[in-house]
Amino acid sequence: MKRFLIYMIMIMPFFVEGQVDLGYQVPHNDILDLADAPPPPAIRINEAGTMAVMLYRKPYKSIQELSEKEMRLAGLRINPVTNIGSRTRYYFDAKILDVKSQKEFDIDGLPEDGRLAYFGWSLDESKMAFTVTGEEGVSLWVLDISKKTAMQITDEVINANTGRPYVWNNDNASMIVKFLPEDRDPLVDRSSSIPKGPTISVNDGKRAQNRTYQDLLKNPTDENNFDQLAHSVLFKVNLNGDKMKWQEKAIYRGVSRSPDGNYFMITKVMRPYSYLVPYYRFPSNISIYDKDGKLIKSLLDVPLVEDLPKGFMAERTGPRDHGWRSDHPSTIYWAEALDGGDPAVKVEKRDAIYQLEAPFNGEKQMLFKTKLRFNSIMWGDESLAIGVDYWWNSRMMRMSAIDPSSPGSEPVLLSERNYQDAYNDPGFPVMERNEYGRSVVMNDNGNIYMMGDGWSDEGKHPFIDKWNIKSGVKERLYRAENNDMLEDLATAIDMKKGIVLTRLESKNKFPNYYLRNINTGSLTPVTNHDNPFKAIQDVHKEVITYNRADGLELSATLYLPVGYDKSKKEKMPMLMWAYPREYKDKSSASQVRQSPNEFTYPYYGSPIYWVNRGYVVLDDAAFPIIGEGDEEPNDSFREQLVANGRAAIDAVDQLGYVDRNRVGVGGHSYGAFMVANLLSHSSDYAAGIARSGAYNRTLTPFGFQSEERNYWEAPEVYYTMSPFMHSEKMKTPLLLVHGEADNNSGTYPMQSERYFNALKGLGATVRLVMLPKESHGYAARESIMHMLWEQDQWLDKYVKNKGKEGKTLRP
Repeated sequence: MKRFLIYMIMIMPFFVEGQVDLGYQVPHNDILDLADAPPPPAIRINEAGTMAVMLYRKPYKSIQELSEKEMRLAGLRINPVTNIGSRTRYYFDAKILDVKSQKEFDIDGLPEDGRLAYFGWSLDESKMAFTVTGEEGVSLWVLDISKKTAMQITDEVINANTGRPYVWNNDNASMIVKFLPEDRDPLVDRSSSIPKGPTISVNDGKRAQNRTYQDLLKNPTDENNFDQLAHSVLFKVNLNGDKMKWQEKAIYRGVSRSPDGNYFMITKVMRPYSYLVPYYRFPSNISIYDKDGKLIKSLLDVPLVEDLPKGFMAERTGPRDHGWRSDHPSTIYWAEALDGGDPAVKVEKRDAIYQLEAPFNGEKQMLFKTKLRFNSIMWGDESLAIGVDYWWNSRMMRMSAIDPSSPGSEPVLLSERNYQDAYNDPGFPVMERNEYGRSVVMNDNGNIYMMGDGWSDEGKHPFIDKWNIKSGVKERLYRAENNDMLEDLATAIDMKKGIVLTRLESKNKFPNYYLRNINTGSLTPVTNHDNPFKAIQDVHKEVITYNRADGLELSATLYLPVGYDKSKKEKMPMLMWAYPREYKDKSSASQVRQSPNEFTYPYYGSPIYWVNRGYVVLDDAAFPIIGEGDEEPNDSFREQLVANGRAAIDAVDQLGYVDRNRVGVGGHSYGAFMVANLLSHSSDYAAGIARSGAYNRTLTPFGFQSEERNYWEAPEVYYTMSPFMHSEKMKTPLLLVHGEADNNSGTYPMQSERYFNALKGLGATVRLVMLPKESHGYAARESIMHMLWEQDQWLDKYVKNKGKEGKTLRP
């Protein structure tokens, strides 16, 4: 009896009412051992496929790292002490891999257990630059591949607050680098500053329908701090550390070198700033400078972008999306809207693409026009480029061949499809390096090579096609046929020899890279990583298909618990995890995009841990929300959501694996929104887990997810979809988890706090866990382990032991 009382005292914090004073917990070892497994290194392989840099990262940050000083300004999160993004994920080690011998080499001079970031190849790939974050700032380093050495070339004076702080020059011996200004004023503590007046925002009658952005400027103090932290001075720095001032102090949003290295296109942020949008929509100036830093031409002054037309396809007027032609020494290109940037305007062509050659004092030249909104262009040579345009409302994507040598000529349509239609995806062109070191479309006498995923009702079989532009004739050069493995084609190393970099994996074989010869079929290993998740390597895994009540075919990945005896068909508790996605047609929505051969990888937010805790897990269950024709998907969101979930449970029940009275459901972000709706409008679940969600859509009145109508246009849709508005219907235990510093548009922490208050006030069984310092995705080991503990406790009490809540034991 005494031992029982002691045990009840131990578990009491999980069950008491009101606020709970509880430190960080760790989950059961069955989960902990999997969650603590080291991640594999990232690989950066050179174009020749001969050498690679292996970058090693710790699985998590620490809560101490997340607790370092942070300032949130204009959409940025900055560490004002070190002058780098405060949420930067660092590598701690790097090694050089000789691909042929598969030997890894240590790098002399590399800081031990350093905080390494922003790795970038030099043009000739003989070196890589990277940053090291120290106690007082960021320094720039260079890794010499052949010598296997690392050398520091600047002090801790680099400004990485607005992203990558350097650009390699074409000489492979110098870089343009962002330095901290020496005359930077002290930062002002917002909490202790004395206001000089109220904060006033005005509107002159224009419509400014913006998403609910986070971390915006709020007052003049913020403006001052943003000024101090975002301004840089550009220096030209050689590999000996010698530097020469190249540009004066400004807020540099982009610094882009021309292919021949003779010019730079620079984007500077200008005033006035905004309290409504992030810094990348502030006014800006785009100008061309020569390699000595002399101004050649001011191309464009972009105004503050607060008042775009309504719709996801809206764009500002005037030139946009500037870039360098990869196949020319120094020619810029850009797009301009032909519909005033307003998707509601009916026009035959939406955008025009222009170019302007150095020395940039001539007339712009129109290259081609797009039927839909311009998305991107892949340059090839004088006679070939591949353009992509798309339209979100119809999910339509077009790929066309353009002849740059014939400006104004009509593009040749190569592909037109619903971009959610994976079965008919033609892939994307194989690229190669040209004389400028830029990636360009490989043009083999009028033929291009297309590399694709190859999804079909037979599964995933990646392919390489040879495609004649003029005739449209395709020849399949390679199709992956390995039925017990999953292959992902990464990149072409030497297409003429048939050498490609590929990745192979199976459900219990860790993903590794190989060089494949598609002509001979031979495989040469590049990496040899072992499976760190051996405890679950033998779990049963399969992709199941089933039908929704309306006949729509759905799919999910089913895992059975470790050690489960399929011959006994014992009915087990189940955890289902999903994320809703909107479609405009049933055909695309019903396609299978999962493979049973995908490696079973339990990342921090995964439900797969629970196969090691006695649960059936149904992961990535299809939750399509479809609206065909004039109907929008969200017009019947709730009904489709419930039908998706019920169909999934029915399918596993018919297989004989699940006790349908013990089914839990979980999701993150929009998946959390899904969970709250499922629990409010169905009785199919024993409990739910909702992480970092939004539950009151009226707090995101100008659209959310794939909903572009505002609240005043579709008030019933916003009301019907909002779980907060139906809090009185919640009769199922719900665990809410949210990062206190969530910066995702729409999912600010108040969403969970207000929802919890509503549910508590109406007598629901609910628990709210706010993770200090965490953003939309969680990063600190302490936070993640505690989250896994909370989920395990919740599932154990309300799912596995449903009906025995009074006797629930902590594992």
